[in-house]
Amino acid sequence: MPPRRGRGRSSRGRRGSGSREERFPRLVGEGYARERAAESRAQRERRREDRYGSRRERSETGPRVAAAIPAIAFAIAIVALGGPWFAAGLFGLGVLAMHELYGLMRRSRPIDLAGFLVLGALLVAALVGGREAMLACLVAALPVTFALALARRGRKNVAWGIATTIFGILWIGVALAHGVLLRELDHGGALVADVMIGTFIGDTCAYFGGRAWGRRLLAPSISPNKTVEGLLAGVVGGTLAFWGFAVAYQDFFAAGDALLIGLCVALASPLGDLFESLVKRDLEAKDTGRFFGAHGGVLDRLDGVLFSAVVGYYASLAVL
Repeated sequence: MPPRRGRGRSSRGRRGSGSREERFPRLVGEGYARERAAESRAQRERRREDRYGSRRERSETGPRVAAAIPAIAFAIAIVALGGPWFAAGLFGLGVLAMHELYGLMRRSRPIDLAGFLVLGALLVAALVGGREAMLACLVAALPVTFALALARRGRKNVAWGIATTIFGILWIGVALAHGVLLRELDHGGALVADVMIGTFIGDTCAYFGGRAWGRRLLAPSISPNKTVEGLLAGVVGGTLAFWGFAVAYQDFFAAGDALLIGLCVALASPLGDLFESLVKRDLEAKDTGRFFGAHGGVLDRLDGVLFSAVVGYYASLAVL
C-alpha cells in the first residue's frame, strides 16, 4: 500500500510537472507567433501603401481635374456676366448647398422652403440694396421660418427645425450674398476672380503640400487628414496666387494691398474647410452630397469660399 501511494504521488507529480512545462512554452510560442503575425501584417500594409500610394494619388488627380473644369467654366461665365446673372448663378448653387445641408440634418425637420426663400431675398437685397437691405431680410428670416413651420401638419422637433433652417441661412445665404456685394464693388469682377483663385489654388496647395510634407496633424478630432504643413502650404500658395494674379493683370492693385488681401483670403479659406469638417463629423457624414461624383457635393466645394468671400469683401473695403 505505501509503495503504491508513493508511486501514485510521484507519477502524478511527474504528470503535473510535465504538463505545466509543456503548456508554458506552448502559450509563449502562441503569443510570439501572434505578435509576429501582427507585425508581418503591419509591414505588408506599409509596403503596400508605399507601393500604391503614389499611384492612387495620380489616379485621384485626373477625376478631380475633370470635375473642376465645368465648375470653373460656370464660375467664369457668371462672374463675367455679373449683375442678375451672377446672383442667379449663386442662387442655384446656394439651393443645392442648402439642400445638402438640410438633407444631412433631416431628423431635425428643417423648413427647406424658408431657407430657399430667404436665400433668394438676401441675394436680391445685396444686388439692389446693399448691406442694409440684407439686414432687413435677416430680420424677416425668423418670422418667415416660423410661419412656414406653423403651416406644417406636425409640430414634432419644430424648435430644432427652425434652428437648423436659420443655421443654413446664416452659413450659406449670408456668405453668398457677400459674394454679390463683392461683385458689385468697383472692379468687382476682378476681385471675385482674385478671391476664387486665392481660395482654390490655396486648397490645391494644401492638398499636395500635405501629401508631400504632412507630418503634424492639424485637428485630428475634426479632420484627421489635415496637417500643419498642408495648412502652411495652402496659406502661402493662396496668398501668392492672389497677389501674383492681381499684380500681373489688374493695374488698380498696389502690390502691398494685393498681398494683404490675399493673405486674409488664404487664412479664411481653410477655416471654412475646417468648419464644414466639424459639421460633417458631428453628423457622421463623409461628404455632403454627390453632385461632383466621388469628390463630394456642392457644399464640399464651396466650404472655403463661404468664408473667403466674406473676408475678401471686408478686406477689400478696408484696403482699397
